[in-house]
Amino acid sequence: MSVWRTSSWLSFALLALAISLVVNFSYLLLLVVNPSETNARHNSNAEDVKKVSGRLSVSVDGYGYLVSESGDSIYVERRSIRWLELKTGDVIEGEASPQEGYERGHLSLKKILVYNGAPFDSTIRYDRPGRTQEMLFQILYYILVAFILLSVNLPRSRQLPSWKLFAQRATISIIITVVAYFLAPVVNYRTGETILVYQGRHLIDFVVMLKCLFTLVVILLYSQIYALVYQRQQMGLENEQLKNENLTTRYNMLVSQINPHFFFNSLNSLSMLVREKDDKRALEYINQLSYTFRYITQNSNNSELVALSEEMHFADAYCYLFRIRYADKIFFDVAIDEKYMDWRLPALSLQPLIGNAVKHNTITAKNPFHIRIYTENDYLIVANERRPLLEEQIGTGTGLENLRNRYNLMLGCDIEVVQTEKEFMVKLPLKNMVA
Repeated sequence: MSVWRTSSWLSFALLALAISLVVNFSYLLLLVVNPSETNARHNSNAEDVKKVSGRLSVSVDGYGYLVSESGDSIYVERRSIRWLELKTGDVIEGEASPQEGYERGHLSLKKILVYNGAPFDSTIRYDRPGRTQEMLFQILYYILVAFILLSVNLPRSRQLPSWKLFAQRATISIIITVVAYFLAPVVNYRTGETILVYQGRHLIDFVVMLKCLFTLVVILLYSQIYALVYQRQQMGLENEQLKNENLTTRYNMLVSQINPHFFFNSLNSLSMLVREKDDKRALEYINQLSYTFRYITQNSNNSELVALSEEMHFADAYCYLFRIRYADKIFFDVAIDEKYMDWRLPALSLQPLIGNAVKHNTITAKNPFHIRIYTENDYLIVANERRPLLEEQIGTGTGLENLRNRYNLMLGCDIEVVQTEKEFMVKLPLKNMVA
């Protein structure tokens, strides 16, 4: 079991204990503060209580009558006969009051004072536990109910809550609460026996009902608060993961753009100019190389669009490095309409296209290589003639895929790749920020 699950079950148990203590001891405090209300309920009809005596006669159906010497009969409930283990012929003295739902003259035995000539104590017949035991049993029962409700309502690991899921769990919780209500233990005030609610004479017990409702409401509210906090934590965690992934992607992009081969080739070209003592071109090469690397490092994590004029300025410096490296073997044919210079595109869009064209094609002095960069119908187009190498290098495709993803994220559109036997062309959409 994971640490998360262990801590969750432990927190469930502690919360269930807290809820059980609240629902039980809050009721005890009520009794302590105003016990007269309970006594008044039982003594409200004291004037209707009469002393009665007689011999018990139990019918085959289980109920009985206490027949006095005068011939009057007092009804004895079936439950009392069963619980107190009464039988036909027992001589009983006790208290009776009008039976509910009948005329005032129809009496029902409520309490036994003397049984077969001896004082009667119902607690002797029922091995009634002490009040501490009763309260402990009550606490344990509501701990169990609260724990079950918590385990139903609180989210599992890596599970984001929803209102539909909350409604389903709330419905299950209501059903559990109803069942728990009828199975709740209560003490019969007449006999002192602990029974379940559904075994009692009246199925409506307001005290138990309040306990169950309080437990249900508290847990439903707590589960929603817990779910919102959990969801917020999950969102924060996901945001951190996205940031880490974004940083990793930017780093990989930077590494792929400043690869060792390009760097060493650039240094070789520079050393060639130094050996030739071509100071002017060497200084220009250093300026263009430094600008190229500065532009790459500044824009490798740039999530904003740049003007085409900035991208073409970079392309000029980048192409200059290749022109020095390949001397008269490579040419860049640039034709940019001035009206597109302020249009926007993702930074470093040209670098992977120019780099791939040089990497995957044969470049010789007999057959110079041309790369065309031009604008047409709101597109910046990079095209080159296909001249596969004798030992063709299989590319990873990450450069084009990365460029495609950036266009989808930043412009909401895709690049177009057109490949024939003779030509390879990539069309980059341009965005007019004025329109």
